[in-house]
Amino acid sequence: MRVPDTVPTSAAPAPHPHRPFVPVGLHRGPWLCLLITIVLGLVADLGSKYWAFHAIADRPFTVDRDEVLRVKQIDPHMIQSLVPDHEPFVVVPKLLQFQIVLNPGAVFGSGAGKRWFFIAFTVVALIFAGFLFARWTARRDRLAHVAIGLVIAGGIGNLYDRLVYACVRDFIHPFYTATMPFGITWPSGSNELWPYVSNVADAFLLVGIGLLVIRLWRHDAGPSPARG
Repeated sequence: MRVPDTVPTSAAPAPHPHRPFVPVGLHRGPWLCLLITIVLGLVADLGSKYWAFHAIADRPFTVDRDEVLRVKQIDPHMIQSLVPDHEPFVVVPKLLQFQIVLNPGAVFGSGAGKRWFFIAFTVVALIFAGFLFARWTARRDRLAHVAIGLVIAGGIGNLYDRLVYACVRDFIHPFYTATMPFGITWPSGSNELWPYVSNVADAFLLVGIGLLVIRLWRHDAGPSPARG
């Protein structure tokens, strides 16, 4: 019996046509996904900060904005003196502990004393994120929608702290006993593997940016070209 030279059309796999790019625009689904992500992110960030500053120390600690501004005029790095002495709360030994810290600057404590610069920068970044969401993401691109929602939630969470408390409330300290290998130190002189204390908003910013990088990588990779 002779084998046919060609495969019948009915047996061949259906081609995958390229889907046209449909931006989010005013479609309700993507905006609802973005809004839910932002609201849940803000609840998680502000709720965790409230819990940390009321439960970690021996007594609840409420940040006094006027006191923070007064101390920052003398030396921004002195605002930590406003925090009551307390033992860190160990969540996972050698891996994660909670410790109350007031951050006068930006991410990882950089830019102390430049609060209004970071407020303005955050507002511009949030506006850009909204534009990016509406014009750059596709209607069904849920990964990008959630990622941008996390970035916006993280930005608003820390912006709220800067406006209300004149500093950022931090409490998450991972890898608190690990040290840098080969005698390497940070610019500050610390040899801790991760000397920075952060918060849930910072985590959302890092995760959101990471998801956007993955999305860009997938988009740029695209489908493999067909071989003849």
